[in-house]
Amino acid sequence: MIINGVSVSPGSNTRVKANIARLASGTLIDLPVYVFRSKRPGPVVLLSGGLHGDEINGIEIVRRMIEDSLLEKLNRGTVVAVPVMNIYGFLNFSREVPDGKDINRSFPGNAGGSLASRVANFMSKQVLPAVDFGVDFHTGGASRFNFPQVRYAASDQNAAEIARAFGAPLLLESPFIEKSLRKQAFKGGASIIVYEGGESLRIDEEVIREGLNGAMRLLHHHKMIDYAPPSAAKAVACKGSTWLRAKRSGIYKGLIKSGMAVNKGDVIGRITDPFGEFSVKIKSTTTGFVLGHNNMPVVNQGDALLHIGTSTG
Repeated sequence: MIINGVSVSPGSNTRVKANIARLASGTLIDLPVYVFRSKRPGPVVLLSGGLHGDEINGIEIVRRMIEDSLLEKLNRGTVVAVPVMNIYGFLNFSREVPDGKDINRSFPGNAGGSLASRVANFMSKQVLPAVDFGVDFHTGGASRFNFPQVRYAASDQNAAEIARAFGAPLLLESPFIEKSLRKQAFKGGASIIVYEGGESLRIDEEVIREGLNGAMRLLHHHKMIDYAPPSAAKAVACKGSTWLRAKRSGIYKGLIKSGMAVNKGDVIGRITDPFGEFSVKIKSTTTGFVLGHNNMPVVNQGDALLHIGTSTG
């Protein structure tokens, strides 16, 4: 296996540093890629975090797997671990890179393009061609909390199997997004699932533990490691989802949180003005399972309040 000109032989563990660009200060920005190889052949698995630099939970999941030496003695196959894909966003507490572009909307990228395009190009050219399947770890953005869940494209049967092996509490069918890491991997024959959990710029131990255990279950399913914690319960499966949005601007006081079931007509919260002149009930327009909720108390008309999945089992 060769990544960025570095050869990684079977039975060895290597950190590859790829220089992506240079900051205005002159500081070089390197993208570390950790490669763990067994002496025995097997699948090549990508574990990546920080594609959006403010999504700390995913970074912490991959970091712990490296720190706790969970990947150093694989029974078979290879793990490619990228804890922080978006170094720029991580340094700036931002989802995007400094020029405002989203790496996960920039694939396959261009070596001479924008900052986001250069990161996407490195992943497309140097990492994804070697990968068979993987997990890209994310969190909710813009003060939205996501219940621990795995998302996969229904058109990718391998991804459906990977999602079930991961064993998250919730499985959500989610179509490919154009120019995303997941879509680019699929074009090259690799299946990537997305783990979503928690909120950006927030550490959530339960979310981290669920993601860590899921990654171990996936590796155990493919006989790459000897042990993984069992799933706590049968997963809730959702084929689709919808957002409930604010009917008016004001102060939102939610009554429903992620992980709860909701029925059509249930009151999910109220929106009031700051002066006590009105109070409006917000009711659910559908029955399902709450995938995520808004933590921002001040909302504008049309803002997302609850993300509800349609349950199929």
